[in-house]
Amino acid sequence: MKRVSPLLLIVCLSLAGCQGWQSALDAHGPPAQALASMFWIFLAVLSIVWLLTMVALLLALRRRRAADADPLATDPHRERRMTITVSVAVALTLVTVISLTGLSYAAQKVLFSHKDGALTLSVTGQQWWWKITYEDEQPSRVFTTANEIHIPVGEPVLIKLEASDVIHSFWVPNLTGKMDAIPGRQNQLQIQADRPGTYHGQCAEFCGLQHAHMGMLVIAEPKEDFERWRNHQISSAMPPGDPERQRGMEIFLSKPCIMCHQVRGTDAGGKVAPDLTHVGSRRYIGAGTLETTRGNIAAWIVDPHGVKPGVNMPTIQLEPDEVQPLASYLEGLK
Repeated sequence: MKRVSPLLLIVCLSLAGCQGWQSALDAHGPPAQALASMFWIFLAVLSIVWLLTMVALLLALRRRRAADADPLATDPHRERRMTITVSVAVALTLVTVISLTGLSYAAQKVLFSHKDGALTLSVTGQQWWWKITYEDEQPSRVFTTANEIHIPVGEPVLIKLEASDVIHSFWVPNLTGKMDAIPGRQNQLQIQADRPGTYHGQCAEFCGLQHAHMGMLVIAEPKEDFERWRNHQISSAMPPGDPERQRGMEIFLSKPCIMCHQVRGTDAGGKVAPDLTHVGSRRYIGAGTLETTRGNIAAWIVDPHGVKPGVNMPTIQLEPDEVQPLASYLEGLK
């Protein structure tokens, strides 16, 4: 059996994480492809530069001066060769730097160019979650969700980035590069997914205690599925049809929850926390912290600071027999 080269093993292991769940080198959209191509070109060029430098260093170390050589003696031919060598090295360095700068500029043009698209989103970074508003010329078709973005496959989507408190950074590695969300300023970038799938994103700018738990999902799906999802999100929450969820809705509307959260179709009209109209249809709660299950919703309600220390959601005083009906009601908001 042939032995595997240690160098080959190291290279394979280092590249094993460059594809899949969340990687800028597993590009699924034009901006991400431009960045990935630039990375590989930079890696190849700089690797060649490093190898040539190491070869020159080894040759210099191997070269020995005769013991009786005069240290002040000069050789015109040798000096001429050294001058030519240094001049060529300087010229190659300039060409390399200029070429890589031009490549970086070309990649930035791809990142910041905006194609005409039918979908525009307003994304606001908050501590520590993402508020997502789907804009539309018809006010009745505008709706807000949180931490989960649905987009149609193959279509450019314009993202208007803002922040309500501190600087955040929007980053979905498989689809685009990073863009800061800054209070009092609107930045824009465009994303596009060439293949259906679920792409994980996150805040890439340290924004406080729970920065690491400020995630998001971008779900790319065929146009028909996206339009079906969008039309459902526009609709108000369905009234609960069973006694337990009906009691849960009564509990929700009688507690301070309605001061912060909105559930369209009810008296809950809060605007400072995530819209819960269809929270049960989202894959995660707490900006990617917990999967959306009844048990996790109950744990979040009872002790949000135990799950996500420092979160702005206060602890709500509930009776023991109120927790499960409330969690059941929220899970059923799909």
